[in-house]
Parts: sequence; C-alpha cells; structure tokens
Amino acid sequence: MTVDWSAAWLTFRLAFWTTAVLLVLGVPLAWWLVQARFRGKSVIEGLIALPLILPPTVLGFYILSALGPNSVLGRQYQMIVGSPLPFTFAGILVGSVLFNVPFACRPFMAAFEGVDRRLIEASWCLGVSRIGTFFRVVLPLTWPGILAGMVLTFAHTVGEFGVVLMLGGNIPGRTRTLSIAVYDQVQALDYEAAARTSLVLVLISFTALWAASRLQRWAVSA
Repeated sequence: MTVDWSAAWLTFRLAFWTTAVLLVLGVPLAWWLVQARFRGKSVIEGLIALPLILPPTVLGFYILSALGPNSVLGRQYQMIVGSPLPFTFAGILVGSVLFNVPFACRPFMAAFEGVDRRLIEASWCLGVSRIGTFFRVVLPLTWPGILAGMVLTFAHTVGEFGVVLMLGGNIPGRTRTLSIAVYDQVQALDYEAAARTSLVLVLISFTALWAASRLQRWAVSA
C-alpha cells in the first residue's frame, strides 16, 4: 500500500487555510491583547491558551456540540449552506482554527511585546494614525515573530488528530488527513504503509520548521 496522497493534499489544504485564517484573525487579536488594559483580560488570555492543555478530543466534542445539527449555530449554518457543518472540510477547518489559536497568538503577542513603545509613540507624534503606525512601524519590526507563529501553526495542523477525528470522522477525500491515515494503517497492521505516511508527516513538519529558521536568520542578518 502506498502513501494516501489524497490525504496528504487534504492535510496541506487544512494546514494552509488554518494558517491563513489565523494570520488574518490572530494578528489583530494579539495586538489588541498586548495594547489593551481592562479587567478580565487574563480570562480572555486563559481561554486562548486553553487548547494547549485541553485534550483535543474534549475540545472536538465541545465544538461538535456547539456546531452540530441540534445546536442553534449548527441549524443556522445548515439553513444558509444547505448541509451540516460536521464531517465536512469546513467543519474540520473551524475545529483546527480554534485548536491552533494559542500556537499562533502567543508568538504574535511575544513579538508585539518586544516592540519599543517609544517608537510607536514617536510615530503618533509625527501624525501617523494608529493603523498607519501598525503597518509602517510595528509589522516591519515583528514579522519574524509573526512568521514563527504561522510556521508553528502550519506544522502543528499537519499532525492534528483528535479534533479532526471528532469533527470530521474518517471520510476519504473529505476529512481524512495523514494523521488519521496513519491510525487506519496501524489498525490494519499495515506497518510499512504507516511508516511511509509517518515519514511524509515528518518531512513536511521538518521542512516547515527549517524554512522558518532560515527566514528568521535572514531577518536578523538583514
């Protein structure tokens, strides 16, 4: 049995779109958390960090309960789209995004916290708006940290198992990722196929981390 390339392609799509969504949503969220000062901020930070310690199957169960056809959100989604969210690519994407929030936001926040506040205030004094300051001053200084968060999110998504299995099951071509393919191959006692699929996962993850390391070194030396 050869490597399940349809599962490999689906895994790549899931990792790509998870990273893209968290780049769009995670950067402003992280910047807001770094800049904001309000009561209850620690609660929000705790909720963001919760997937780090929560078992993936537990998180997947709660997401499935919240988005299933018997929930308010699930019924509204089905009325609009015409099909339920669980056991679809969109369903596992939602679960993957929620599961990977801390893996994106925490590096983003660490990068933003390292920006010299005086540079931001100097930009304001020169008449640059807050949004303009963010794009002209903050992002150029923090893009290595943002890149690290993106790569970490991508690599972590590639190896997801519990959340994907709970929300998507094991439907070839729709929700079956490489990690689930490895599980199936081991269950079938096809250890050679499992070894080949596992090697693909290792190579994808290693390549992502190697690329991030090279880019960060280039950013520091530039």
